[in-house]
Amino acid sequence: MVTLVDTIEGRRPRHPEKAHRPDQPVARKPAWIRVKAPGSPVYNETRDIVRANNLVTVCEEAGCPNIGECWSKKHSTFMVMGDTCTRACAFCNVATGVPQPLDPAEPENVAIAVETLGLLHVVITSVDRDDLADGGAAHIAATIRAIRARSPATTIEVLTPDFLRKEGALELVVAAKPDVFNHNLETVPGNYLTVRPGARYFHSVRLLQRVKELDPEIFTKSGIMVGLGEERTEVLQLMDDLRSADVDFITIGQYLQPTKKHHEVTHFVTPDEFKSYETIAYTKGFLMVSASPLTRSSHHAGDDFARLRDARAASRAR
Repeated sequence: MVTLVDTIEGRRPRHPEKAHRPDQPVARKPAWIRVKAPGSPVYNETRDIVRANNLVTVCEEAGCPNIGECWSKKHSTFMVMGDTCTRACAFCNVATGVPQPLDPAEPENVAIAVETLGLLHVVITSVDRDDLADGGAAHIAATIRAIRARSPATTIEVLTPDFLRKEGALELVVAAKPDVFNHNLETVPGNYLTVRPGARYFHSVRLLQRVKELDPEIFTKSGIMVGLGEERTEVLQLMDDLRSADVDFITIGQYLQPTKKHHEVTHFVTPDEFKSYETIAYTKGFLMVSASPLTRSSHHAGDDFARLRDARAASRAR
């Protein structure tokens, strides 16, 4: 159960807590899913800045296949509130267990790293923290404010938990005014019991809708993985659900099984099928769509934000 990042960084194998899951053979990847191993000088520089500030990145913790490309461009997604999640989603490579207390210095450390890297756009995500009264919303908001203080020109995207049963939590994050509010549905509703059992599909849709009600100027975004047993018609219905919630941006990527203890890949979606999803999503009214085998929520986030802003301006000019 050693991931690519574990091998590169010399980390311990993860997920002893997922041992209750039956082994699922890891499917061989098709030819269109290939990435270069990381190791460029800029990659190493980015890694050193992350280490120096005692930070966690989802790039590493989730074993993202795009880490070599992103870190070589000084792009990184910071994962706040530790590296241990209180949930055990069947697709996720982040460790599950009892988290450590929050680090009060973390918001400022993230802001220092953003400033040092000279980021024009930054993505802040987190583990689920069901152990906290506000789900960690105040900590996320504090991170946004710390970045704004040091790097006022940097645009900020947050990828948040669902704040299930955390009254007032969403409002704390929205009040800090991120430029983009992302919350991933991850998969179609029929898969939730097996893939995302701790979450509720329509709660997540409503969360995104509520962001727009609180602040219509914040861009909203959500993403799913395909290859988890979903039907095409279910994906199209999910698009309609997101548009009903006035979501601006959808990402669709191929699910890749991290270890034998995780949910199996039921099928690999071809590049042509991804292109079809992209075309349909645009016809349904999304301002931005990213659909490809290696699409991830934070991949090319800075470039995508610029395009998203332009798309809104063009839409309002019509």
